[in-house]
Amino acid sequence: MELQLRIIGTLMIVLALLHFYFPVYFKWKKELSSLSIINRQMMYIHSYFILFLVFLTGLLCLTSAHEIVTTTLGRRISLGYAIFWITRLGVQFFGYSSTTWRGKTFETIVHIIFSLLWMYFSAVFILVYLQII
Repeated sequence: MELQLRIIGTLMIVLALLHFYFPVYFKWKKELSSLSIINRQMMYIHSYFILFLVFLTGLLCLTSAHEIVTTTLGRRISLGYAIFWITRLGVQFFGYSSTTWRGKTFETIVHIIFSLLWMYFSAVFILVYLQII
């Protein structure tokens, strides 16, 4: 499981770095221009704090996989991450309208990849917590 946590750590760091591209890809300058300054700033600031948290979680998984797997605190942290990623997986299907991806090749591929990624994260963290493997 330590190897799986290190893989997850690497994937999370890559995912965090992808967040830097969001404002460009999603055309936030144009799309958010009609929002009030507080709402526009909240989008940017919250996105960057998500980036920061995902990056730090990835770093924790990379540098402390052994401790996460073998200690009570590590297992509790893993349970928290499992709950987080299971919830994120649910949002993937019930929080976003299928019109954002259905019938669009690239968006459908991205939807499937991230659905599988959230499943993988959820499964590994729950297995670490349960110490099944």
